[in-house]
Amino acid sequence: MSSSPTQSSAPEPTGVRRRAVLGAAAAAPVLAGLAGAGSASAASADRPRRRPRALPGGGDLGPNVIVFDPSTANIQGRLDEIFRQQESAQFGTGRYALLFKPGTYNGLNAQLGFYTSIAGLGLSPDDTTINGDVTVDAGWFDGNATQNFWRSAENLALVPVNGTNRWAVSQAAPFRRMHIRGGLNLAPDGYGWASGGYIADSRIDGQVGPYSQQQWYTRDSSVGGWLNAVWNMVFSGVEGAPAQSFPDPPYTTLDTTPVSREKPFLYLDGEEYRVFLPEKRTDARGVSWGNGTPRGTSLPLSRFYVARPGVPAATLNQALEEGLNLLLTPGIYHLDGTVEVKRANAVVLGLGYATLIPDNGVTALKVADVDGVRLAGFLVDAGPVNSTTLLEVGPQGASRDHSANPTTVQDVFIRIGGAGPGKATTSMVINSRHTIVDHTWVWRADHGDGVGWETNRADYGVVVNGDDVLATGLFVEHFNKYDVRWNGQRGRTVFFQNEKAYDAPDQAAIQNGSVKGYAAYKVGDHVTEHEGWGLGSYCYYNVNPSIVQHHGFAAPNRSGVRFHGLLVVSLGGNGQYECVINDTGAPTSGTSTVPSTVVSYP
Repeated sequence: MSSSPTQSSAPEPTGVRRRAVLGAAAAAPVLAGLAGAGSASAASADRPRRRPRALPGGGDLGPNVIVFDPSTANIQGRLDEIFRQQESAQFGTGRYALLFKPGTYNGLNAQLGFYTSIAGLGLSPDDTTINGDVTVDAGWFDGNATQNFWRSAENLALVPVNGTNRWAVSQAAPFRRMHIRGGLNLAPDGYGWASGGYIADSRIDGQVGPYSQQQWYTRDSSVGGWLNAVWNMVFSGVEGAPAQSFPDPPYTTLDTTPVSREKPFLYLDGEEYRVFLPEKRTDARGVSWGNGTPRGTSLPLSRFYVARPGVPAATLNQALEEGLNLLLTPGIYHLDGTVEVKRANAVVLGLGYATLIPDNGVTALKVADVDGVRLAGFLVDAGPVNSTTLLEVGPQGASRDHSANPTTVQDVFIRIGGAGPGKATTSMVINSRHTIVDHTWVWRADHGDGVGWETNRADYGVVVNGDDVLATGLFVEHFNKYDVRWNGQRGRTVFFQNEKAYDAPDQAAIQNGSVKGYAAYKVGDHVTEHEGWGLGSYCYYNVNPSIVQHHGFAAPNRSGVRFHGLLVVSLGGNGQYECVINDTGAPTSGTSTVPSTVVSYP
């Protein structure tokens, strides 16, 4: 960090960094000349086909949703048991949702490991108060928090024991609808490296201390103060946010968020489970639950098919066709076909990092060109057979106007490799107009199982073809070619975090015609309007540190295509950038891990 008086004295992350230390059967011939041939099949064809029995709505949430109330015995013991199992299980199969009924809980410290979500079951965060902490730290990784992925906290009020709650996370770890009656520390004990993160619809009464956090995005919230910045801190619609000052300190601050609609959430109405669907907000600022009651509608659990791991895609599609929504309980779902969301206003909500794995190269999930679909709270893990795409929002050529009721993609994470071999040409494709992508981490794995330049090949992370799409909190990393390719008109991104693929073997492997390397974020040459705020790309070509990347960002040079607060960083000198955007911006150099910045472009 710099010596700015607004910044912490914690050591700046330098040098070796981040996560590395580590066919159908043949048809029978038709014998048309035989007398009576086919009579049996003809008779069966004349019979009406029996419709599948209608699927039930509602039901039990399964063994990996653990529900507590204030009278539950030994809550701390159960929390500790799950944490011991999940603390270092980065690519394990355990999935848990820890749900707390409204009331007051005393003396708890809920430590969260991998694939663990904790949430209150009230309509407002203040309905469920824990006099204690919800803690994420990095003891399992020697104080390095850059691999603290895939965990979440939602819809709780916390009164931290020592006045400050610790939430030392990196990607795919949302902090939503939380009320901290005290401060929030985003760094691990010892102030080791951290690479987060995302806060939305939350109120932190005290100060937020990012300390060693390299970047962070906070949306539609309220904070009592913000201590420091390392590379890229972005705020939109945040009461108490620091003023715009990029690059020194690197704060990018928007007074409001252009369009937002909070993530659906499960809650209790008396003894009945319901799912609340927050309404869309335009130019939002501050939390959605300021008066204690959020605005929106709700659905009873009976309107959801409560899915368990092992259910085939055909059953999920049947539920959707029958008018049910999907609630994916924690676990791993192997999909032998594509889940097709064809109905306007359908909800697909995952609990406890429910994980979809498409088998045999299928696309995991597709959404039709309809209004108001809500996808939230699940992970898509690429299978070993290459999928052309993993998630598609809208068919190719989608053109309907969804401005009044957009589709939202929230806390939907995609992974290629890491838990095992996986391949996908393109991870996420957004074709529908006005879609809001609100917090995603699309990750080609740089460590774990099944990792290598061709082993977990994935050329493109996010491709946006639809017009008027908004991304708030876009994390996309390590793809073989473009991490983000934006072809739609009038696109907007508030906060982008990227690392180029670590494992390129040589300069030729990343060559893009005459250009050295594929940009992390590429706006199509035909685009006439686009805008981005607070975008960063980092390189760590540790396999071949001599690789040169010409730029982090590429866009047509015209007045309607605008960027604010851009940066590129060479991590420890493992590769270098020649420019920031197009041919603009100073090159990175040496091993100092100091960003090169462009305040505005063009």
